[in-house]
Amino acid sequence: MLKRLLSESLGKYKKWLLIVVVFQALQAVAGLYLPTLNSDIINNGVVGKLDPVTRQMASDVPYIWRMGGVMLLVTLGQVILSVSAVYFGSKVAMGFGRDTRQRLFHQVNDFSSREVAQFGAPSLITRITNDVQQVQMLVLMTCTLILSAPFTAIGGIFMAMHQDLGLSRILMVSIPILAVLLSVIISSMVPTFRRMQERIDRINEILREQLTGIRVVRAFVREPEEAERFAVANDAITQTALKGGRLQALMFPTATLIINFSSTAVVWFGADRISQGQMKPGAMIAFLTYLTQILMSVMMTTWMAALIPRSAVSAERIEEVLTTPTSVVISDSPITEVVSAAELQFDNVGFSYPGAEQPVLKDVSFTVRAGQTLAVIGSTGSGKTTLVNLVPRLFDATTGAVRLDGVNVRDLAPEALWSRVGIVPQKPYLFSGTVASNLQYGKEDATEEDMWNALRIAQAEDFVRAMPGGLQATIAQGGSNVSGGQRQRLAIARALIRQPEIYLFDDSFSALDLATDARLRAALAPHVQDSVVVVVAQRVSTIREADQILVLEDGECVGLGTHESLLDTCPTYVEIVESQATVQGGVQ
Repeated sequence: MLKRLLSESLGKYKKWLLIVVVFQALQAVAGLYLPTLNSDIINNGVVGKLDPVTRQMASDVPYIWRMGGVMLLVTLGQVILSVSAVYFGSKVAMGFGRDTRQRLFHQVNDFSSREVAQFGAPSLITRITNDVQQVQMLVLMTCTLILSAPFTAIGGIFMAMHQDLGLSRILMVSIPILAVLLSVIISSMVPTFRRMQERIDRINEILREQLTGIRVVRAFVREPEEAERFAVANDAITQTALKGGRLQALMFPTATLIINFSSTAVVWFGADRISQGQMKPGAMIAFLTYLTQILMSVMMTTWMAALIPRSAVSAERIEEVLTTPTSVVISDSPITEVVSAAELQFDNVGFSYPGAEQPVLKDVSFTVRAGQTLAVIGSTGSGKTTLVNLVPRLFDATTGAVRLDGVNVRDLAPEALWSRVGIVPQKPYLFSGTVASNLQYGKEDATEEDMWNALRIAQAEDFVRAMPGGLQATIAQGGSNVSGGQRQRLAIARALIRQPEIYLFDDSFSALDLATDARLRAALAPHVQDSVVVVVAQRVSTIREADQILVLEDGECVGLGTHESLLDTCPTYVEIVESQATVQGGVQ
């Protein structure tokens, strides 16, 4: 999964990656050349040559200055190459993160409600943020640090062998030992990282629930229980992070231990070889430097290998989202325009969730024409909201067909469908911003006059004018700073300002008192007289004037007709009417 994700996302950055590889290779070569220069300075400059007069070894100061200048130039070149590699590597990594987040965002936007529920909103948020960040970190570290490690390790081995072949046997022992020890540590980290991402999902889920349902938590005095639930999740992620941290912390001491033992061995055996005249002092110093470079490169390579398991887990989770097809498939040749008058038709429509034993809807059929209102009523769980969601294709019917103006909604281009539908969901949602910005979700170029007119019809004008700033009054995320009834009325105004051909009101009047409900319906009637209106409601008083009333029970249509006809033909509807009359009579 990781290889697939990187190959898909880094293709557009091939030129920059090539530049990074070249610069990292050149700076590694420069770094490998420095110990050799240092060896020459020690052997030919510091130790010097035999003075024919004094018969003593004399330092060659001009040679030291000359070769020291060369070392400075090589070091300067190495710095420039390293900075350039880091610059282009960072551009690659940041671009990868941006592009992957964008791909995930577009993919999630194309999901139907089924896929969103399948993953869960907290998990999707984690995948778009934390998981992308983990893979992005791997790309960044690879481009800026790790890419030079193979060049340094391989080149260092050859350069060390060039300095002294006898001491090279130490490399044959130290490198495999270091690689094996670090590999054992890394293999233990893989399951830890997988649990880490799962527990991040869990803590995000709990946080989302608690922040969204804070009023319910306080109303039922459940703060201690919720605090305990969060503490359990928090402790779980902490313990997992500590375990992963302890394993990572073992890597550097292990590498340092091997480097120190190896360096000691080089000095021990190198001193003996120098005393026997088989090796020069500068060569031993250079060999020590190469040994450190090689082992550090091995450590860096294995450290990258430590990043791979967590990145691989994250890449798997990212790819799971990217490769999950939406259940709402766009037609290969979608229809972009429909010129006939508005008409909504359900033709033997059924809907079932995957793996469910019973369908949510079964063989529902009706036709609603422009200027008509269809009311949908039924007990909780009878499929009312599902029916409404099938119109804008938040789900797709599993059997039968939903038709708009005689065209199956599956064959319509999404924009052509959505532009003709105005929906007020069962749980109205407002975005952070202002009253005006929320209304402009319905119509981007809406004027102030359009907004006030929509608010007037939705019975929201009075409270909006009373808010500080009026149309520019602040709305918190989700509309948490306004009441439930005000949220509903603002959501209704947002749909009205769109002036669609089909209005879908999914229990959108439930938070309104009877007087406001009546005023809203009276003001709404002339505004929607040329549109199809579908109203899901629980109150009979809200729907009794509808042209048709659809009665659902366990997903089946058990009645379809006017209020009067259903009183004569539909026992379920009669039961609903009588139960509400009894309740109202009891209240009175």
